Amino acid sequence: MSKKVGFLLANKEYTLDGTRSALGLAVENMYAYAYVLNNELTEVSDYHKENIEWIRDMEGEVYTTVDANVENLGMPKITIEEIGKQLRDLDYIIPYGIMRSDKS
Repeated sequence: MSKKVGFLLANKEYTLDGTRSALGLAVENMYAYAYVLNNELTEVSDYHKENIEWIRDMEGEVYTTVDANVENLGMPKITIEEIGKQLRDLDYIIPYGIMRSDKS
């Protein structure tokens, strides 16, 4: 049975890398979902746009809380409350690219 995995992408510097990781799990026969939280993606290459499309082709999705990402990249808009509901149905939740506060 395929597992469901969600990537919480809160750090803009790691968002596109996180979508690539989600795609990697989708290729490994998992349902992968990415949630772009509170950051606008600018200057997205065709390579990364293709990654987002491939996630959709593999029955996953890349959601966003930012209107600009909806308009520029066609990502479905989602609220924090809706994310919370979806996370309850996932097998794994990965807070991808979260920076540590102690910086040691």
